[in-house]
Amino acid sequence: MTFKTISVIGLGYIGLPTAAVFASRKIKVIGVDIDQKTVDTINRGQIHIVEPDLDIVVHAAVTEGYLRATTMAEAADAFLIAVPTPFKSGITSDHEPDLSYIESASQSIAPVLKKGDIVILESTSPVGATEQMAAWLAQARPDLTFPQTHGEESDIRVAHCPERVLPGQVLRELVQNDRVIGGMTPACSNVAIALYKVFVQGECVITNARTAEMCKLTENSFRDVNIALVNELSMICDELGISVWELIRLANRHPRVNLLQPGPGVGGHCIAIDPWFIVSQSPESSKLIRAARGVNDEKPEWVLRKINKAISKVRDEKRKATEDIVVACFGLSFKPNIDDLRESPSVEIVKKLSSVHAGRVLAIEPHVKDLPSSIGGQVELVEMDYALGVADIAVLLVDHREFGKNAPKDVEIVDTRGIWVA
Repeated sequence: MTFKTISVIGLGYIGLPTAAVFASRKIKVIGVDIDQKTVDTINRGQIHIVEPDLDIVVHAAVTEGYLRATTMAEAADAFLIAVPTPFKSGITSDHEPDLSYIESASQSIAPVLKKGDIVILESTSPVGATEQMAAWLAQARPDLTFPQTHGEESDIRVAHCPERVLPGQVLRELVQNDRVIGGMTPACSNVAIALYKVFVQGECVITNARTAEMCKLTENSFRDVNIALVNELSMICDELGISVWELIRLANRHPRVNLLQPGPGVGGHCIAIDPWFIVSQSPESSKLIRAARGVNDEKPEWVLRKINKAISKVRDEKRKATEDIVVACFGLSFKPNIDDLRESPSVEIVKKLSSVHAGRVLAIEPHVKDLPSSIGGQVELVEMDYALGVADIAVLLVDHREFGKNAPKDVEIVDTRGIWVA
């Protein structure tokens, strides 16, 4: 089975690398995004996100004519939807998933679908989202048949294939990692496998769409529960005067124990979001998953209390007025060595700190040029050397490699990652 043209809907942290990898295999790829600035950037052979080596791959693909971006969907043989799935807004939403981006993507490609095409939902989604997408497509194109009504004989194939890549290593993991392929029928799965085998070197494992959706949610819930355990341990150890970093090193010498590292919370568009998709659909049965989310969501508040204690200590020991105390916060992204600020607990900590601290709050984030609008008017984005020259308190929120392993001198330290004080 050959695919002459592939369309990727949504050119963000997953969609653009996926489009670029397909294009690097000398296949025509049409990338679709609603943001004109993103489209223009890509068509210049440049990128709008930070991901190692992606700029090289995109530039080559655009220059050689295999990758082109647009704001309007065009005809293709395969459509991969990689758009956001955030929470619905509003006080009463209670972490209810918002499928409006998937619906909009479905409506955008529906007019250009033809018999024999395949539509794959890559967006991390609640169970049933792929079926809902197929229903939206069928409603828009009654002249075509879909798996939910015509099974193996459908005109359009539909599948779910969640990504499972690590920011900073996306290009390598897209190629090397195994993929879970959840077709709405076996025929859908087989077509999806043929598509991904264009570049995937890992194994493509077949299941149904609902299990594939639940698999991605389960993977991230597993990690969320593990992180919640060590975040809770970090708070307990602080009360008991124990180094949590030493504790974890010792416990991990057990052959069947593998504790992760605590931090200021959990961020990103996966671990901080996906467990709630399970909770929203099975609230009575998701007790452990909900509890883990609660622990991790509480951790930023605990970090703020630690910072406030440091402010009090500096005020008392140095006889400084609160408004003269400078707090420097190292790192804003949700994990090291990337520019992604989505759902970052570090951003939330800095935002709340700046709203209550009478003195200056500095942010050191080597991977961004501008602060997010939520904190831009209250926090100063500065270079590391400047911050270390004026700060009274240094708060390590993200262990970027630029920050090194050696603790700053002559400042009070709050280290949430165990790099400077482990």
